[in-house]
Amino acid sequence: MRELIEVQPPVERALLVAAPRKGSPEAQQIEEHLAELAELVDTAGAVVVGRLSQQVPSPNPATLIGEGKVEELRDLVAETKASLVVFDEELTPNQGANLEEALKVRVMDRAEVILDIFATRARSHEAKLQVELAQMEYLLPRLARMWTHLSRIRGGIGLRGPGETQLETDRRMIRRKIQLLRDKLRDVARHRETLRAGRGPILTVALVGYTNAGKSSLLRALTGDHDIFVENRLFATLDTVARVADLGEGYQARVTDTVGFIRKLPHHLVASFRATLEEAGEADLLLHVIDASHPEWREHVEVVEEVLTELGLEDRPVLHVFTKADLLADEAAFLRLVRGTWPDAVLASAMRIDGVQGLKAVLRERIRAARPPMVVRVPLADGATVARLYRDGEVLGRRDLEGMTELVVRLTPEDAARLRSRGLEVHPARGEALRVAG
Repeated sequence: MRELIEVQPPVERALLVAAPRKGSPEAQQIEEHLAELAELVDTAGAVVVGRLSQQVPSPNPATLIGEGKVEELRDLVAETKASLVVFDEELTPNQGANLEEALKVRVMDRAEVILDIFATRARSHEAKLQVELAQMEYLLPRLARMWTHLSRIRGGIGLRGPGETQLETDRRMIRRKIQLLRDKLRDVARHRETLRAGRGPILTVALVGYTNAGKSSLLRALTGDHDIFVENRLFATLDTVARVADLGEGYQARVTDTVGFIRKLPHHLVASFRATLEEAGEADLLLHVIDASHPEWREHVEVVEEVLTELGLEDRPVLHVFTKADLLADEAAFLRLVRGTWPDAVLASAMRIDGVQGLKAVLRERIRAARPPMVVRVPLADGATVARLYRDGEVLGRRDLEGMTELVVRLTPEDAARLRSRGLEVHPARGEALRVAG
């Protein structure tokens, strides 16, 4: 019997180009930005064969970079046998078309690579809808250029995923598809809202942070769930993952992992994932997870804060959690440094058995602070209310008085107000009541 020959698609050979404005902050970090772009390209499945950079006084409206640099890039394409050129800056449709005409190879920008990674990594129905919408909105003004490729190239980086079959349709059909996807995502948002409304009274925490900062590893360490997918790659997590974490001493929190952020994250991609990121907006607390071992962690913090502002979440309570503490040379010195800016910052490590105990202690204290001890007096005949307080609150003490049950229980201000509206006596626990609770 003849053996079947497995045919593998050729690996794309990518040249990376950075063209920041002269004098801009990006111009001081060209190497760092190109290193991250190389990680993105590697995640997308291509091999990097060369790099080129130019600080431009002002972007060339035709090709972004200068004419001489285009010629240098063309020579480098021939020398390295590159099949793909990837720019770190966003290209206009016109710039992309002109560069492809000059270089005779496909040209992409950073945003398109990110979209491709999302397309290949989306697993759930919701994530696929979000990626498809983002692809459609990105590709709509670039259809003329994309159609040129469809005659000879299929399935390369930037042309994969849920939205690829729509590239052969006309603009009218794609606009109709965009509207349909938006409608479906609105249904998803309504479904998520219904699910949130049915959840019990438990602290909700959302993990946010730069991609590959260690959010999924932290979630696994907090919950002990080793089925949570963890990979040392950019954008390993696209789908929202929620688990209940045991914080010790009878406390629990519902912790949600969200998609990571990155510098120059395409605006329409953030918009598409708004339904997923609403989990962060509805959380009681955001854990901003930061890779303490990364040399660019300060810039990563700024990027995440910018995206949170774009999402309208800048006023949410935030706790800064610096992960990968096991990779630090001097943990105490680093903690002193970051607490100069964020006094309640926490160090954590998913690689140590006790690496998240400090974080759990802080979360327990947050729960206590949000639910101060209250004295509630309930008629003896109202056993249902007593049972509900035991179920939903944290009962610290109990006394049976004449015709009444007096409970010292931790309650949120909203729960206390609800009980008062039913005519029950509710007041802060002081003195004797706290001694009874103790």
